[in-house]
Amino acid sequence: MHNAFKHKESKKMTRKYFGTDGIRGTVGQYPITPDFALRLAHAVGRVLRRTEERPTVLIGKDTRISGYMLESALESGFNSAGVDVVLLGPLPTPGVAYLTRAQRASLGVVISASHNAYPDNGIKFFSAQGTKLPDAWELDVEAALDEAPVWADSSSLGKARRLDDAAGRYIEFCKSTFPQDLTLKGLKIVVDAAHGAAYQVAPKVFHELGAEVISIGCAPDGLNINHEVGATHPDALVRSVRANHADYGVALDGDADRLQMVDATGRLYNGDELLYLMAADRMGRDEHVPGVVGTLMTNMAVEVALKQRGVRLERAKVGDRYVLEELAKHRWILGGEGSGHLLALDKHTTGDGLVSALQVLQACVRSGSSLPQLLREVVLFPQVLLNVRLLPGQDWKSNPLLSAAIREVENELGESGRVLIRASGTEPLLRVMVEARDADQANRCAQKLADAAKAG
Repeated sequence: MHNAFKHKESKKMTRKYFGTDGIRGTVGQYPITPDFALRLAHAVGRVLRRTEERPTVLIGKDTRISGYMLESALESGFNSAGVDVVLLGPLPTPGVAYLTRAQRASLGVVISASHNAYPDNGIKFFSAQGTKLPDAWELDVEAALDEAPVWADSSSLGKARRLDDAAGRYIEFCKSTFPQDLTLKGLKIVVDAAHGAAYQVAPKVFHELGAEVISIGCAPDGLNINHEVGATHPDALVRSVRANHADYGVALDGDADRLQMVDATGRLYNGDELLYLMAADRMGRDEHVPGVVGTLMTNMAVEVALKQRGVRLERAKVGDRYVLEELAKHRWILGGEGSGHLLALDKHTTGDGLVSALQVLQACVRSGSSLPQLLREVVLFPQVLLNVRLLPGQDWKSNPLLSAAIREVENELGESGRVLIRASGTEPLLRVMVEARDADQANRCAQKLADAAKAG
């Protein structure tokens, strides 16, 4: 069975190891093992050496205990292929992307499983430009993994060194995305780094721009990353903002590429709202914003509010790499998803929770307005999501009952709502989503569609 599956996969040229965001899994289970990490780095090193005599690779990591093991295995694998390594230590994913570009390195490597709990870990790569690498490169690496290693002899082995003050350099980069003439003086900000990669840098960025900082989720022990803190568990931030009477709260995830924010009342703002605010702030400064990229899940209220201002919202598939692809296609700058993975491509090549937070805070400081004031045009539509379990072999697309129900619901909602039906990528489920201005209407319509899907 396994071999047949493998054969099918390779015929399609599907990637065997790389998922949508690098290689990820449970530590100690293949492929997140030291022997695979070594072979992977060796294969990547050999691919790099096809075009470069002496490549240099940067390695950064988050705060998981398994980072030590994977870091040394990757270092060994690169050195054994004649590639030099620069170790950055614990650093946010976007920090590794920035330093790869700033140091003119051949490649950046991040050891992180982002918002997952500590038993997982992952390995992903950035190009010399600090951008995601194309599928063709991943396929080249997978092909090299299938070849026998060619261990370099002693005279051509790679070396390893640490980059002094990697964190400090990245802090300065983050600060450079905040206008020189503005300050965060007089603001009290709670910063939650999810006990993750930004635990050192995040409090310093806001403090050095003048804010009074209260840190939570900044005491990693190797096992507590994302545990009841950070962007995936924002309750801790909400409680801390209220208890400390802070002006704002900033929550990052384990590798600090996504952001959720809280205002003084403890109200939480997700990525959809923050994306609109970033676009509106630029328009308020007479900057031309031709369009913004969201995803299939971006709340309709954002689309309506942007449309009123003459800005198109293009929807990409869910996942930051698809948002990036869509931005590149249109040559636009702003994009993001509700999870808080936001892109401002004139500031950074990849999603950066700290840079995004500074974009939002500068909008507030410059206008002297609070988050609710800046977002008064955006009242999020209630979203109702129902999962319908599919029978084996059930073809939902050719279900006439469902097609009729979709037409009825879409006619009823008109311009003030939408329907999204998609199959789950991981389980035999159909995801039925209805968005409408009225919660009862959204619930009723979603149920109608789910019943039709079940009956078909």
